[in-house]
Amino acid sequence: MGLDLVELRRGGSRNRPTLDVRIDRRDGSKVTVDDCAAASRALEARLDDAHALGERYVLEVSSPGVERPLRTPADWRRFTGRKASVLSEALGGRVEVEIVGVEDDAMGVAALVRMPRGEERRIPLAEVKEARLAFTW
Repeated sequence: MGLDLVELRRGGSRNRPTLDVRIDRRDGSKVTVDDCAAASRALEARLDDAHALGERYVLEVSSPGVERPLRTPADWRRFTGRKASVLSEALGGRVEVEIVGVEDDAMGVAALVRMPRGEERRIPLAEVKEARLAFTW
């Protein structure tokens, strides 16, 4: 379908489970309502055939939104120049940084980020516990 799974969350109750699915387009364009509807129909058919969630479930399909997760090196590259909220011991906890770039060398893949006071740091992606694009009003 030309879509990637960005995030999958399961919630709700045992009697009424909820499946929250976040998708993105592989071509880099914005996710449309039609994309969400097509993905929802395809997922619904599979879930119903497998009886994976029972008869009464809620399926929500949407775009990753403005605070989308950053999980892969491709995500970090795509959003170079944007701000991200990053949780990493290498940063001393959660910090909002600017993504400067991505390096791939013998030591592994790392994000180059600009800290709030302007200094640049290299953070191995393996040491990032969670990262999301930051949305500021």
